[in-house]
Amino acid sequence: MTAVIAGTGLYTPEESISNAELVDSYNRFVARYNDVNAALIAAGEVVALETSSVEFIEKASGIKSRYVIDKAGILDIDRMRPRFETRHEDQLSIQAEVAVRAADQAMENAGLEANDIDGVICACAYLQRPYPGMAVEIQQELGIEGWAYDTNIGCATAVFALNQAIAAITAGQSRAILMVTPEITSPGLNWERRDCHFIFGDVATAMVIVAPELADQAKAGAWNVEHITLKTKFSNNIRTDSGPYNRVEAEPREPWDLVFRQNGRQVFREVVPMVSEMLKQQLADLNISPTEVKRYWLHQANRHMNDGICERVLGMKLDQLEPGRAPLVLDEYGNTSAAGCVIAFHKHQNGLAVGDKAMLSAFGAGYSAGSAVLEKRA
Repeated sequence: MTAVIAGTGLYTPEESISNAELVDSYNRFVARYNDVNAALIAAGEVVALETSSVEFIEKASGIKSRYVIDKAGILDIDRMRPRFETRHEDQLSIQAEVAVRAADQAMENAGLEANDIDGVICACAYLQRPYPGMAVEIQQELGIEGWAYDTNIGCATAVFALNQAIAAITAGQSRAILMVTPEITSPGLNWERRDCHFIFGDVATAMVIVAPELADQAKAGAWNVEHITLKTKFSNNIRTDSGPYNRVEAEPREPWDLVFRQNGRQVFREVVPMVSEMLKQQLADLNISPTEVKRYWLHQANRHMNDGICERVLGMKLDQLEPGRAPLVLDEYGNTSAAGCVIAFHKHQNGLAVGDKAMLSAFGAGYSAGSAVLEKRA
């Protein structure tokens, strides 16, 4: 392939919620719910809610904290969801705002300005609205000419969008494309459910993809994109139904029934082997041994999934690998959907030499999976 990742950017919200804070709030909510419904629970008409714990969360996921746009609303047991101030049409949308912060950093690192960029792709699982395109609003705020559009294929969206950007560059349509992934996931999570209340966090990432002749302007290490593999397989095991069709359904559903839900055990059993085989086949097709890959920037959803993939691909679990070989950021950030692998890529490039091979891989709802083989550029 003839395209280069020339710069990345990361915006991290100011507020963070620790597992201890989250558990304290959730358990107070549970105690009140069970008390209010004590008679119905005793009669077998309502199921009592089970408390959560720090130990349960960390054992289940490896997550220790998560950044969020609004901490108070999530921890308020009378609300249990973030509170965003209403923004009018003449104000910058909140998703565009965080995307611009990450984009400014990515363009700075790529050594490019707005007038060097030909297109913008807003690539994330959680879009603030269907239209006008979030990418178009971000484009306008940054002062970029050309085109912009949104794309979404769940947690693998950033790698799919990287493939789209490279296609535009190799076709001669563009010389530099900005991809932004403003994953404000907290509004789409049911904070009242024990099995998922700890999963998601908010963040924004950005990546600048350029034709090789522009790569020498990059201020940090740039990466040649050698090859991309994409794979999809339909599954309902990770699903969100929230959308405009809900209001016309013959049998209206409760709001919490429309947001994120998953069958975590089934996802693990099906996605880990699917992704592992995809990575191994991709490397085999390129005559690259898995041990030659110096770094694996994997999707940051669950430590056990990354553990399983590393064991199947490299023959070793995360704890057996040399430090940083498959870096985790989910302990600090939680699951940030499509942004997770980009955060790992942005924060963990140190110690790699020119010519080193690496993999950027994401996977999730759909099922969807994407993997890019990269080479460190001089």
